[in-house]
Amino acid sequence: MSLAIHEFERGGRREDEAVDAFLAAHPCPIVEGRSVTFVYRGEADAVFLEHWIYGLPSRQPFTRIAKTSLWYRVIDLPARSRVEYKLAVVEGGGERLIEDPLNPLRAHDPFGTNSVCHGLGYETPGFALPDPEARPGDLEEVRVDSAAFSGTRRVGVYLPARFRRTRRYPLLIVHDGQDYLRYSSLRCVLDNLIHRLEVAPLIAVLVQTSQRLTEYADDPAHARFLTDEIVPAIAARYPLIDHPASRGLMGASFGAVASLSTAWRRPGYYGRLLLQSGSFAFTDVGESRRGPVFEPVVRFMNRFRESPGRPSERVFLSCGMYESLIYENRSLVPLLQETGMSLRFVEARDGHNWENWRDRLEQGLSWLFPGPLLMVYE
Repeated sequence: MSLAIHEFERGGRREDEAVDAFLAAHPCPIVEGRSVTFVYRGEADAVFLEHWIYGLPSRQPFTRIAKTSLWYRVIDLPARSRVEYKLAVVEGGGERLIEDPLNPLRAHDPFGTNSVCHGLGYETPGFALPDPEARPGDLEEVRVDSAAFSGTRRVGVYLPARFRRTRRYPLLIVHDGQDYLRYSSLRCVLDNLIHRLEVAPLIAVLVQTSQRLTEYADDPAHARFLTDEIVPAIAARYPLIDHPASRGLMGASFGAVASLSTAWRRPGYYGRLLLQSGSFAFTDVGESRRGPVFEPVVRFMNRFRESPGRPSERVFLSCGMYESLIYENRSLVPLLQETGMSLRFVEARDGHNWENWRDRLEQGLSWLFPGPLLMVYE
């Protein structure tokens, strides 16, 4: 049991004033070493913790403290963990899925908002926070005529601060680029890392599609769009370094699949890959465990595992330990190493979410596109 809850129960007082005093003295969730106590206050028939930690029951019941409206649930959470969650409140035959009213921390994604629990020692990295000393880069929009997709598509373009047409820049194509801007603070991260000389000034192309589950699942049209249409269109408009080591692909989840697939279809063209929590489903023990939407991914990954070739020079791979995809990502490591590509693999105590991917950007980008500060270590 939580020490804080134990002391409250021993105190014997159950009136509202005692509950008020307890909550005022203990920011929620209550973190005591590896022990984390989630607290809910209110009338209910039952309360459940709904979280996304793979390997633990995703729905865990709270216990009510007798003669109060105070409920609690204790879990073991390793240091430096970060967990997103909601509370399911059952009352009068109905159930509400809510954010934790006692916890102000929130994370946002395309599907809504979650409450966030920070384990002991976790801190939001400084490179993801606004720095008044870092000059901001610019965002522009470019229209690209696409034969691959039979129409015109809009892409965002990030230009680093102090951009000059008299110099040339690396190119990074970012899948779900607008989502990275909204939910992973990509613009702020690039501004800070370039300002700190950890990452070379680069141009980032922000790709977005409403058909990501098909276009990102090893679609040959997508590979043509990126390589034969986007890169030439951007090169015609901005000064780029024309070398594989200065061309990269980046993405998370299905975006990571699209990045790997495109590089595999065009070996040697993209010298840098940043793959986060890739949905690298493959046939295992006779069948895929991922469902119909993953079937094109499974077919691609089976082919890739049979004949990986050497699609790139450097690959940065990251995944959360609390994701169900950790198995697939871990299993990919030895295969990528055997290709002769340089590989860095990072695991985090986090789940399948945008802030996990944000928190890994410094490690990935500074290794793939090192700035002057880090060049000495290359």
